[in-house]
Amino acid sequence: MTERLSSLPVARILAGADVNGYLGFIGVSTTESSIMKIFPTWAEILNLPTRTLIGHDLPMDATAAQYRDLIVKIRDDRRHLGALVTTHKMALFGAASDLFDELDEFSTLCGEVSSISKRDGRLIGHAKDPITVALAANEFLPPDHFARSGAQAICLGAGGAGTALTWALAERTDAPAAIIVTDTSQRRLDHLREVHRRRGTPESLVRYVLATRPEVSSALVGAAPSGSLIVNASGLGKDRPGSPLPDEAVFPRRALVWEFNYRGSLEFLAQANRQRQSADLVVVDGWRYFIHGWSQVIAEVFGLTLTDAVVAKLSESALATR
Repeated sequence: MTERLSSLPVARILAGADVNGYLGFIGVSTTESSIMKIFPTWAEILNLPTRTLIGHDLPMDATAAQYRDLIVKIRDDRRHLGALVTTHKMALFGAASDLFDELDEFSTLCGEVSSISKRDGRLIGHAKDPITVALAANEFLPPDHFARSGAQAICLGAGGAGTALTWALAERTDAPAAIIVTDTSQRRLDHLREVHRRRGTPESLVRYVLATRPEVSSALVGAAPSGSLIVNASGLGKDRPGSPLPDEAVFPRRALVWEFNYRGSLEFLAQANRQRQSADLVVVDGWRYFIHGWSQVIAEVFGLTLTDAVVAKLSESALATR
């Protein structure tokens, strides 16, 4: 029998608030996300005080004023219990970090906010992605993979997801032989370099490559050793169509290819699947990353501790929406 969580921590958070409040979701196209169908069921399993999830859609090029206005509305609305942030994690931090009463260590060091919660009238920001990326990666990446294979990790994208992934990889006891990060923006690469400097990541571990053409990333992927981890952390294939690799890119044999997205046009995932058998690839989409991402934020907002059994129950209930 799956463990049912107590709602007592939630009652403390909601003291003086309407129990029919709501959780927020800050993204680009929130209505298309599976979480809109999943959340009421999860709320029932977790015994949450609300079954309502509302989307806050902002364009990819949202202004600082738009971010600040939204955070102020969330802060001042007593019925708004908290929120998960997807695409806008870094931009929101840059525009509105001063509006939070507290930011966790990951948030400050990574320069992003992925989880917004409230405690005793205080607005708190967290960066959950380093945790959720590690949880998802550990499901398919053996703990001794890099030590045993000598493989590299190539992260295509230096935004919030790429920052979280490289943080998690650098924390592994068997860190990759090298972590190569590509991005079309020198500014994002410089930001990531600074994050790693503050964290104390060895300079020799990470290489930062400006890839204004997909062929640059393609050459790096093609030269990677067998068994390397190749990850699409660019956002391409979800919020906007495309892939960071051209169609003629060749994945290393026995590579682990991870598409962070689970919905959208998913061109990168299709490229990997076409070579799955011929190159003996392990191909993983972003579904489990999605499950862990949402469950961790919900736990933070509502003051819950999730056991493996509960996460398994949440995952099982969500499969019907795939």
